[in-house]
This record gives sequence, C-alpha cells and structure tokens, in this order.
Amino acid sequence: MELFTINNVWMMICTALVFFMHLGFAFLEIGLTRQKNTINILFKNIFIITVGLLLYCVIGFNLMYPGDFNGFLGFAGLGLDARTVTDPETGKAILDLAYNEGYTYWTDFLFQGMFAATAATIVSGAVAERMKIGPFMIFTIIYVGLVYPIAGSWDWGGGFLETRDTPFYDFAGSTLVHSVGGWAALVAVILLGARIGKFKDGKPQAIPGHNIPIATAGVIILWLGWFGFNGGSVLSADPTLTSLTLVTTCLAAAAGGVVSALVSTLLYKNLDLTMFLNGILGGLVGITAGADQMSPTDAIMIGSIAGTIIVFGISLIDKLKLDDPVGAIAVHLICGIWGTLAVGIFGGLAGVDQFITQLVGVGSIAVFCMVSAFIILFTLKKTVGIRVSEREELEGLDAHEHGMDAYPDFRLNER
Repeated sequence: MELFTINNVWMMICTALVFFMHLGFAFLEIGLTRQKNTINILFKNIFIITVGLLLYCVIGFNLMYPGDFNGFLGFAGLGLDARTVTDPETGKAILDLAYNEGYTYWTDFLFQGMFAATAATIVSGAVAERMKIGPFMIFTIIYVGLVYPIAGSWDWGGGFLETRDTPFYDFAGSTLVHSVGGWAALVAVILLGARIGKFKDGKPQAIPGHNIPIATAGVIILWLGWFGFNGGSVLSADPTLTSLTLVTTCLAAAAGGVVSALVSTLLYKNLDLTMFLNGILGGLVGITAGADQMSPTDAIMIGSIAGTIIVFGISLIDKLKLDDPVGAIAVHLICGIWGTLAVGIFGGLAGVDQFITQLVGVGSIAVFCMVSAFIILFTLKKTVGIRVSEREELEGLDAHEHGMDAYPDFRLNER
C-alpha cells in the first residue's frame, strides 16, 4: 500500500505539471503574435482547458479506454465509473486495487484529461489572429470530444495499433497527442489562408510577435511541464525508469535548441531567439514517443535532428505559402512524426519491423485526423464561416470579438 501511495502521489504531481503546460502554451502563443489579439488567444486557451476536461469526463475517457477492445472504436459508456468496491464489514467504499497497481482510477482520469486538451491548443496557435472564435469553439468540442480519444484508443486504449504482431509504440504522445493536433492545424491553416500582409509578391514577410520575453517564459514553462508529461507516462514512480526518462527528455530539448540556433544562424546570419525556442520544443516533441527507450546519446541525436527539422520545416511552411504564426506545424506535426519514427531507429525497440509499425501508426492517425478535421472545418466554413472580416483582422480580434484590450494603458504601434 505504501508503494501504491508513492506511485499515486507522483502521478498527481505529474498531472499538476501537465496542467501547468497550458499556461506555457498561452504565453508562447500571445508572445509570438500581436498585441491586438492577446485576449482572443487567452480566451481560446482557457476554453480549451475547461471544456476539454468536461468533455473528457462525459465521453472522452471512456472512448479512449473502453476496456476489452482490439479494433477501431469502443465505448464504455457516458460519465465516470467510480470503480470502487464496498467493504463487507463496514459498508464503506474502499480502494479497488484491481483497477491498477500504480494509481487510482481518479488519478488516471485526471492525468489523461490534462493531455486531451493539448491537441486543440496546438491548433489554436496555428490559426491565431484570423479565425472566428465561435467556429473554433465548435471545432474544439468535436475534435477533443471525439477525434482525439478515438485516435488515442487505437494504441493506448488497446486498439488495432497495439494488438499488431509488432505493437505500435508511442510512450507519451509524439503522434497520439502532438501529431493529432498537428494534422488538424495543417488542415485549418490551409482552409483559413494566410494573415493579411504575411505574403507580398509571393514572399513571406515577418510579422513580429509583441512580447518575446513572455514567449520565452512560455517555453521554459513547457519544458518544466514535460517533466510531468513524459515523467508521468512511466505510470509509476519507478526510480530508474523515471530518472532515465527525465534525463532523455532534457537532453533532447537542449540538443534541439542548440542545433536549431546553430543551423538558423548559419542559414540566416542572425541569432534568432524564436528559432532557438522552437528548437527546444521540437526536441521535446521528438523524444516524447520513446523517452523511456533511449540512451542519453540517442536522446541527443533525436533532439539534434529535431532541431534541424524545425529550421527547414518552418522554411517549408513559408514556401508552401501557409501561415503558422507560432510554428506549431513544424514543432508538433513534423517533429511528432520524426519522434515516432525514431523509435524504430534508436533505442531498445529499434528494428525494421518496429519502423514499419511506426509508419503504419503515423499513416493511420494522419488519415483519420486530416479527414476528420477537414469535415469539421469545411462544414463550418461553408455554413457559418471560419475567418473574421478584413476589418476585424486589421483592427484586432480583441476589440471585435471580446470588447476588451489586454493592455488598456499601454498600446504599441501595430500594422
């Protein structure tokens, strides 16, 4: 019982750290975008956390973990099951240790619920400064409530990816969390179009964020939160495995940041802090699929490649004339794919069969998420519209959609 309590407390601490990541996402997004859209971004992030947790309680958790299941779709019913048993002598509810040897049902729900909202948060950054708040809220409800848990059930819930002869492996969600959000972000950016002024004569123009110190704080908070994101995914307080996971996570983040900064400096001849920051995040996303399987050297290699991917990925997005204000597609989608495939190249599971399985998993999730996101967003586009008017975009979403100013006593000159 003492070990059970220790494991459960560690899982609750990790839950709090993952919750704290949402502040990091909010800081990063507002820092890399313009002042006039700050309230809008904060509103979306708060909406995602609150509604996402309620949806996960009502339907998502039992969609993602339906019990006996080895296919494409399962469902254990609406709401949370207490999963307690009654002491025959006292008649009081007691802990059901048969549920899990490491933590309680309630801790499991809350930890997984913190993950659920992340997918929509990734989309929030990519569509910043030009998407209507109402359609975004509708999208979030459907995507977090249905799409994310169904995709997650295919592996973490015992679905067809987990029951393959060589099971798909995604330790903490390079694909099942980050790419799920990344694919939707890609579809949304394509359907929305670029912000006014982003491209001139086909060439990308810089639209600087209004608060880089806040963006930097956001990345540091996210890195801290990853101690819970990956550390908690050990699903116990096992000292060796937890420590190794945190070491590989940190080394990949550090390598991703340093290599991204070096590569971008060589290419663009300037020390770009935002590229440094996204490199750290790319390293974190890249190691997430196999953080418990890698050696420190493997982690540095994975993070270094992720850091390189960030620089060229952001450049590719610009060349395709797609507008992603915070680099979410490069960080969460491209590095998420890389991290998932890296499980078949580095670490204890490396091998041809594992690499093929990882490819199958990436492809399956890609098709499901892109089709789902397209149906939701295209339907919204053709019915209520998903993009604000030109006037609203130029004057800022804060004034038009919220009637508020994030900094009423301090106004910057903005384009």
